[in-house]
Amino acid sequence: MKITDIRTFLMQAGRPSPSHWAADGRSDDAAMAQGKLGGFRNWLFVKVYTDAGIVGIGECSGWPRVIETAVQDLKGLLIGEDPTHIERLWQKMQIAMMGHGLLGTVGAGAMTGIDVALWDIKGKALGVPVWNLLGGKMRDRIPIYSHANTAEMAVAVAGRGIRMIKCGGVADPVRKVATLREAVGDEVDIAIDLHGPPWLTPADAARVARALEPYNLLWVEDPIAPDNIDGYKRIRDAAHVPLAAGERMATIFGERELIERELVDVIQPDTGRAGGLTQMKKIAAMAEAHHIMVAPHSGSLGPVAEYAALHLLAAIPNALILERLDDDWPGRARTVSPHPVQEGGSIAVPDAPGLGCDIDEDFVALHPSERNVAVPVAETDRSYAPGTHREHVYVQTRLRRAKYFTGG
Repeated sequence: MKITDIRTFLMQAGRPSPSHWAADGRSDDAAMAQGKLGGFRNWLFVKVYTDAGIVGIGECSGWPRVIETAVQDLKGLLIGEDPTHIERLWQKMQIAMMGHGLLGTVGAGAMTGIDVALWDIKGKALGVPVWNLLGGKMRDRIPIYSHANTAEMAVAVAGRGIRMIKCGGVADPVRKVATLREAVGDEVDIAIDLHGPPWLTPADAARVARALEPYNLLWVEDPIAPDNIDGYKRIRDAAHVPLAAGERMATIFGERELIERELVDVIQPDTGRAGGLTQMKKIAAMAEAHHIMVAPHSGSLGPVAEYAALHLLAAIPNALILERLDDDWPGRARTVSPHPVQEGGSIAVPDAPGLGCDIDEDFVALHPSERNVAVPVAETDRSYAPGTHREHVYVQTRLRRAKYFTGG
């Protein structure tokens, strides 16, 4: 069996309303008024074709509009290769790109979509689900969590049988968590994502983490900028809360320090840009050796990456939970077939050969990419200190500190 072609399918995905997403950001009302989807979320799907008639599918994230070009550039390396030799082809792609420097999630995102498609081909060729190739099934259902930034949304999510919610943003995090805990009680787990912009300083993140201790969070996610690895130790030493990170890193080399230095309790590789299932299986094994759990990032991803995550979490011992916007843009369910069936707070592990899914190419074509970058927060979101939004700084010290750190 040989690879004969690789094709990409890029689409604009609609975004959930702000209350459905763990962030301070807002929806693009002006864009929606013009008949556009709004937001800047793109989904990039990849199909790998073979001379045996077997087609594999994968998904890339990490800046999909840019990555589409990278996938087409890698295509020439792979035509004529045996798609079942997945590890060798991963290494071939890696060394082919190394002359361009450390490409991070963009380079790994391109490899991810191709890599997952190769696993899909191999599963179909052998007549087994991908989880069987990854070591077999440890569990039949994968627990999920969803996003909620208001008490009303949290109650609604819990009412659907989901036993964990995540809120987010750096505007009033302590008050927000306190409100959600009061709304859902002690039977629902809560996490918070503190990602920027603006990112917290390590000193401020440590203060926030200490203030959140009474609420018994499942984790505090991305409390500081991803390039400040040493800052995690300062937070670790200051507060007794589980920490989670890793969605903005790629491959075992990008996740290594977080795991080996035991700076996090939960590692969150992104199923669309971590380097594919080839890398995510290795990341999970590294984490297992340090008693670190795996909860793949999936908040902005499309449905094919979600399928890949389901197969991974079915096969590894340290699977914790899968992120899922269970009330995402309605077009999500039309993008893939079959759409994963959620029952309460979990999803059944697919049993069809390969990943067990395909995309509706016609539906994808109806939603061409409009844009893939934007400033994610508005001045009214109060993420930045008053009067500083137009500075667009990366990291910012919190002001009005007495109120901010107490949730008053």
